[in-house]
Amino acid sequence: MKRQVFILIFILTNFSFAQNDALFEKGNTLYNQGKYNEAIDAYQAVLLDTKNHSAELYYNLGNAHYKLNKVAPSIYYFEKALQLAPNDSDIKNNLAFARNMTIDAIDAIPEAALSKLIKNITNYMTFDGWAKTAVALVFCFVVLFLFYYFAYSTLRKRMAFIGSMASLFLVVITLTLAFHKFNLDKNDKPAIVFVQESKVKAEPNLRSEESFTLHEGTKVHVLDTVKSWKKIKLADGKTGWIPEEDIKAL
Repeated sequence: MKRQVFILIFILTNFSFAQNDALFEKGNTLYNQGKYNEAIDAYQAVLLDTKNHSAELYYNLGNAHYKLNKVAPSIYYFEKALQLAPNDSDIKNNLAFARNMTIDAIDAIPEAALSKLIKNITNYMTFDGWAKTAVALVFCFVVLFLFYYFAYSTLRKRMAFIGSMASLFLVVITLTLAFHKFNLDKNDKPAIVFVQESKVKAEPNLRSEESFTLHEGTKVHVLDTVKSWKKIKLADGKTGWIPEEDIKAL
């Protein structure tokens, strides 16, 4: 009975994957035919059916929305794709094109050179990527240490010892980067403005003074939540409160 259940699950899973591949290819065909709304529906069907989050799917959704001049959705999906593939040059280029359609010109506060370097290195891989690298280096350390322990030649012992110590050092570095990446992701809560214009308030209520105005497609960082209001911070350091329904979290 258990085997029959396993076989049934296996068949259903493979059927689901095949169906999603078909939907994805259908979306690509519709996109190439210039039917961007229909392509978006096909791509969204993949997301709804399996919750399958892939950089390729989000990238195609961003492209389809960009072709329809939908600023906020195109930026949103390119940003989602970049979260999964942070080093993809095509995603970065298309995101830059989409950002050119936004109204708000926000100059980011320049970072210190060392801080920027560490951040760029940390963001080179995801948390899982750094963690897997650390595990692989631990394996290398164990193998090299065993080779050092059992080797008879002085030269081989020396080379194995140096290699094992280098592996151990890199384990510490990669683990540090993994936890740094974890903390960065935990504290980083980006969102995209999804309305044509939003009045950002000094306090979380409609009666408070207006601090500034944001427009569709602008990226913000959420700092706090009070009822239906979100405290946000811009790249230039400005902060304020925006209605929750005006933004969409990444």
